[in-house]
Amino acid sequence: MAGIKLIANNKKAYHDYFIEEKFECGISLAGTEVKSLRTGKCSIKESFVKIEDGQVMIYGMHISPYEKGNIFNRDPLRIRKLLMHKHEIRRLIGKIKEKGYTLVPLQVYFKGSLIKVEIGLAKGKKLYDKREDIAKKDMRRETEREFKQKLR
Repeated sequence: MAGIKLIANNKKAYHDYFIEEKFECGISLAGTEVKSLRTGKCSIKESFVKIEDGQVMIYGMHISPYEKGNIFNRDPLRIRKLLMHKHEIRRLIGKIKEKGYTLVPLQVYFKGSLIKVEIGLAKGKKLYDKREDIAKKDMRRETEREFKQKLR
């Protein structure tokens, strides 16, 4: 897609969860946080999403302090509000009440001049599911390697 620049990606989420559905939402940020994101200083590896009082909040998202921001810099790990429509939030609340569902951030990116966060409605994987995925990746890698050798 045109105008999309990836800032941070959460590969661990795909390893630990089955992603059922994806949602795009805005994020409420301070000015120095936006400048820091423009330089690509963001991590969502240890972050998670919660719904409190009808508002979607992201915890543990690390945005490094802006070098030239001095007193205007905020806490890098502060809780940030995600911006979604009320009907989407109500739908998510209903889904999360089901056993085993949670919300995880998948990626942070620029869409034009706006910063967006993609969150996923996810169901946790068991250990045997993870092993199964690893085995499938190994098989695919092995077949690709054999295919390359046959072409030569």
